[in-house]
Amino acid sequence: MAAKKDYSGGLVAQNRRARHDYDIVATYEAGIVLVGAEVKSFREGRVQLRDSYARAQDGEVWLHGMHVSPYGYATAFGMFDPDRSRKLLLHRREIDDLARQTRQGPLTLVPLSVYFKDGRAKVELALARGRREYDKRRAIADREAQLEAKRAMGTRRH
Repeated sequence: MAAKKDYSGGLVAQNRRARHDYDIVATYEAGIVLVGAEVKSFREGRVQLRDSYARAQDGEVWLHGMHVSPYGYATAFGMFDPDRSRKLLLHRREIDDLARQTRQGPLTLVPLSVYFKDGRAKVELALARGRREYDKRRAIADREAQLEAKRAMGTRRH
């Protein structure tokens, strides 16, 4: 899902489904290694995170399943595979920690959003635990109850 915004330093794409399907345990900010005209496609917001996930392998973290549409004006030199795995840049301690936690428990790495920060492409990566169907219903009910309470408090003040 590409959310259009001002790309000079803002949001490129969000994975809204991730917050619905997973309980977020922790979040990390990682850089993304891009090649060729991928940066141009990022700036145009032509990125989909829907079925993407990250995996720690051999001391590195890779983002799988992120689709970056090819840039329309790129020549053969700037062309790339839209569904290739992309390397994520994290500190060694963070990589080791993520690898250990995903190996031990029922946790997975899910990208929440892709954005630019100081001219560099970043991904917000979440260490997450999958929700079951009844957990999703409960989360929706809790969110609606909070919204209802907020509305009731808002009408009382006036």
